[in-house]
Formats: sequence, C-alpha cells, structure tokens
Amino acid sequence: MAVIDHDAELAKAGANASGFFGNVLFYIRSYPLGAVGALIVALFVLVAIFADFTTIYDPTTTNSTDSLSLPGDAHILGADVMGRDMWSRIAHGARISLIVGIGSALLGSIIGTMIGLATGYIGGWFDLVMQRVIDIMQALPLLVMALLMAAALGPSLINTVIAISIPLIPQTARIIRANTLALREMPFVEASKAVGMSEWRIAVQHILPNTMAPLIVLGTAKLGSAILTEASLSFLGLGIPEPHPSWGRMLSESAAEYFRAAPWLVIFPGIAISLAVFGTNLLGDAVRDILDPRQRQ
Repeated sequence: MAVIDHDAELAKAGANASGFFGNVLFYIRSYPLGAVGALIVALFVLVAIFADFTTIYDPTTTNSTDSLSLPGDAHILGADVMGRDMWSRIAHGARISLIVGIGSALLGSIIGTMIGLATGYIGGWFDLVMQRVIDIMQALPLLVMALLMAAALGPSLINTVIAISIPLIPQTARIIRANTLALREMPFVEASKAVGMSEWRIAVQHILPNTMAPLIVLGTAKLGSAILTEASLSFLGLGIPEPHPSWGRMLSESAAEYFRAAPWLVIFPGIAISLAVFGTNLLGDAVRDILDPRQRQ
C-alpha cells in the first residue's frame, strides 16, 4: 500500500498559502514559465504607461544631424534615418501595440461572446445560420482576414483594432457556444425556469458568468496573436499610419535598405515584438492551466 503524506499533498495544492503574497508565491512556484511571462508583460505595460517619463526625445521629431546615430550615450538604442530616437519610438510603440492588442482582443471577445451565448441558448434556425457564417469567417486565416479588413477600412488606429478583432470573433463564439450548450442542460437552469425567470435573465445572470473562465483563457492567449498581427499589418503599410510609432512600421522602414548599414534599426524592434509575443503566450498558457485544469498536459 502506498503511504500518502497529506501535509505534502496539501502544500502542493496551495492549502498553506495565506494572504495575497502567499498566493503569489504559490503560483510562481507552480507556474514558473507563467511567472516569467507575467513579468515580461508587466514590464511592457510599465514601459507603455511611463513612456513619456522614461524617454528624452519626442518619438516623431526628426533631426537630420542624428541620422543613423550609433547606440550610445546620446541615443541609447541609436537613431533611425530621420534622426528619431529609437528608444523613444520603441517605448511609445509599446503603448500602440498594447492598445491595439488589448482593444482588439477585448472587442473580439465581447462580440464573440454575444454571438456564442445567443446561438447556444436560442438554437434552432438562428444557430444554424450563424454557424454557417462563422464557418465562412474561419475559412480564412487570421492574418489574411485582417489584411482584407484593414485594406477595406484604411490605415488608422481604430480601424486596425476593428480589423484585428473581427477575425478573433469566430473562435470565441464557438467556445462560448459549446459551453452554453452544456450549461443550458444543467439543473440550475431548469430550476430557474421553474421559478419563472425569463430566458434573457437566465442566459445573462446564470449561463454567462459560468463561461468567464474559458473566455479569460482565450482572451489572454489571443493577445499575443493580436500584437503580432498589428506588427504585420503595419509592416505591410495597412496598420498604424505615420507619425504614430509602430514596431512593425519601424521594421518596414529599415529592413530592406538599412539592415547592413544600421542593423540596430531592425534588431531592437524585432526583439520588442518577439518578447511581447513570447511573454503573452507564456502568460496565456499559465492562465489556461490555472482556470482550466482539464487542458493541462
């Protein structure tokens, strides 16, 4: 017979964690990669919030005398061909990337949740028609559909958020619909109907709150995809227009012509994009494991 150390098992499960800092330490020990991702995301958020205080130069001000300046004291990460400070542009570009990433993930999640909740709870011909529309939307990859939407709407900050959020709707709608189909057969829904609650109230007050865990997991996981898609659109000239600093546009302006003469123009924006996507992916995996233990490997 196996001997079980109950104290050790309870400690692994976090039973001895007390207070806010105790819970934080427990999650850091349990999900070290998730903690690394959370740290990276937190650093980018802090850089974006305090970009005006951590930079000396204006990210849009040009200075021909500083054109292609090497990384050093005057410009810690160098300057581009127009003499604009690279650190200022990367720091303010973090703000743009977070606005687009969070805004598009939030907008796509809200619309997808509304569609998934309605189709899963109402069912019938409405569900059949909406699922065929979602099938058509899912037939196109995320970047291709975002390109089509961005080309149709035009380059701007708001249009970029809309263009990226629309391809995120189908997957959210499918996940919320699947959860709604399972939840509407639960005993608490039958009990709500028995006491005379309206269908709308049951869907909003009882079913919707029970779909929040998978929605949070999906939204966190899609944040990195949204940031990468925004960089791709800006690289192709369909995302954030000038004079707003964008990591993707910084690569587009520098990659082909100045890579050999000034490699820092490509290296630093590329590192920023890679770290942002890497951090959000690690954080998304940890959030998935915490909120949905059934998907753990």
